[in-house]
Amino acid sequence: MLIKLKNKDQLIVDDFIFKCAIGKAHFSSKKKEGDKTTPRGLFTLGRIYYRADRVKKPLTKIRTKIINKNMGWCDDPESKYYNKEILVDSKIKHEKLFKKDSSYDYFINIKYNEDMVKPYKGSAIFIHLTKNYKPTAGCIALKKKDFVILAKLVNKETQIKIC
Repeated sequence: MLIKLKNKDQLIVDDFIFKCAIGKAHFSSKKKEGDKTTPRGLFTLGRIYYRADRVKKPLTKIRTKIINKNMGWCDDPESKYYNKEILVDSKIKHEKLFKKDSSYDYFINIKYNEDMVKPYKGSAIFIHLTKNYKPTAGCIALKKKDFVILAKLVNKETQIKIC
């Protein structure tokens, strides 16, 4: 299955067209850490993470993981843990996964800059939740009801094409 993001506000999955939000600075083929762009390219999907204290485990064919209070995602280009899930450590710059707002109640990790991680190329690119479709820092954001449908449709072979 191929998910397509052709413009800045539509994610196409089979016969479904979901309204979405992308990075504030739109798309880039030359993504850099902190540039607020959504990276262009063809990527596979990682796990679905979820807050079990707020939402149910999603019905899906891909691996899931419960988010806990000490989980983060390293966004420090100088760290050996750059663009990896980590245990929260005050010495390592990171994005908190256990957020106060609901944007990470569910999210899918897009496997961008993961196989051979390049510092400063960008990190923590997710499909996560939104309530208002405000631009993101580089992720793709969907309403919760649409994310739940997406979770049911994807499998471990699913790829996302960001044009």
